[in-house]
Amino acid sequence: MEAIMLLFTHPLFFVFLSMILYFLVQVSSGKFRPQIYEFSGPPSHPLIGCFVSFYQNRSRLLDWYTELLADSATSTIVVSRLGARRTIVTANPENVEYILKTNFNNFPKGKPFTEILGDFLGCGIFNVDGELWRTQRKLASHEFSTKSLREHFMNSLEEEVEKGLLPLMESLAMKGEVVDLQELLRRFAFNVICKVFLGVERCSLDPSSPLPPLTRAFDTASQISAMRGAAPVFIIWKIKRWLGIGSEQKLKVAVKEVHAYVMDIIETRKQKLDHHKSSGSILDQDQDLLTRLIMAGQEDEVTRDMVISFIMAGRDTTSAAMTWLFWLLSRHQNVEEDLVKEIEDNQTTMDFESFDFRLLKACLFESMRLFPPVAWDSKHAKVDDLLPDGTHVRVGDRVTYFPYGMGRMESLWGKDRLEFKPDRWFLEPDKEARSELKKVCPYKLPVFQAGPRVCLGKEMAFAQMKYVLASVLKRFKIRPVDSDEPVFVPRLTAHMAGGLNVLVRKRGTD
Repeated sequence: MEAIMLLFTHPLFFVFLSMILYFLVQVSSGKFRPQIYEFSGPPSHPLIGCFVSFYQNRSRLLDWYTELLADSATSTIVVSRLGARRTIVTANPENVEYILKTNFNNFPKGKPFTEILGDFLGCGIFNVDGELWRTQRKLASHEFSTKSLREHFMNSLEEEVEKGLLPLMESLAMKGEVVDLQELLRRFAFNVICKVFLGVERCSLDPSSPLPPLTRAFDTASQISAMRGAAPVFIIWKIKRWLGIGSEQKLKVAVKEVHAYVMDIIETRKQKLDHHKSSGSILDQDQDLLTRLIMAGQEDEVTRDMVISFIMAGRDTTSAAMTWLFWLLSRHQNVEEDLVKEIEDNQTTMDFESFDFRLLKACLFESMRLFPPVAWDSKHAKVDDLLPDGTHVRVGDRVTYFPYGMGRMESLWGKDRLEFKPDRWFLEPDKEARSELKKVCPYKLPVFQAGPRVCLGKEMAFAQMKYVLASVLKRFKIRPVDSDEPVFVPRLTAHMAGGLNVLVRKRGTD
């Protein structure tokens, strides 16, 4: 019996089984065509497609796709491989606009995508299509646009920076301790997002202290869900889920923990609201998003899934963008000096609309161009289609737009595309004449998506990043301990492999 279980759990067994199942499906559906496929993309062969080259490049998929796209006349490639549906990957802005806006209705996330994240995100706004998405989008859009929520966000942000982040960095600078800046900023972003969306108090920012259970569970669920999407043969994770083994068992436990934690907060909040209603007392105007969703009459599970989606999207995206920018500034200290001067010369009030530093915003755009928080995103075609560049799309195809590759296309950014040059975002690139920022087409660099599904929290994200960066840069110098270039790792949101170990020094002390 033990030998049989070892056979069923061996990775090669899943690959072999997948090949057989895939072949039978292709033959039975009449789709099997025994010839070399002709399209722009990696070397492909009958039945297995580009499985071999895909497997060989599995540890460098981002750069592999970027190289293939750079060699493509249309900046679009087609990837067909064993164990996965036909995939179109594009770095063509016209295609991106067509997918995200012009023919939006033909490119929903689709069941193959929502199935990957379904256990974790359920029916949350980032994992649904159709009427359910439109209903949640309308509700969330209204809440995000209210002045009271934006004020609550800025008040929460200021409190977390002034009472949490800056005192900790002061202590680190005094003691000369090395700290993982990525982990520190992830904890900070998690605190802000939990306070604004859940109304719960912050956990310890100190990376040396244990992570709270909710954070650990979130990390596990995010990581394993991302592994599902990146699996060379998709059926493997489905079999593991069916058997209840390995990573799928860990995912099940983590999701159960996240759901239980959030549902407990929902129940407690509903009891508090009922008490306010029965006593006739007035609610605090600084209401978190959870309270607003409950008061809007949403079902508990929908509320739970919406909140989980927003926490997942808001935590790692901003922390990743800030981490990469701090690293880039340590490599380009002349830009850092200009930033500090801008911050000192343009002190502004803490309000949502007027909080603006142009060079800092240009630096963020440039950092996210090179290291986008979301490296790629996929939709699935409902019917056959034709992209603007002439690429044929079949019903059911996975259509992926690729911000990581788009930021590295010479055709879009020029020969200096791999260099960190914030001045490329100004109408007048001369350092002394920096004035207005360029209005760049959102489909040229869709780091916040674009079209009907454009990120609702985009302005909040920029406000948070600018406030944190300005507050830290004004007071401290951040210097990495290691000289090696960090490794960019794409998951549901991207991050630095191994974190970013830095020393914090008070500005002006050397």
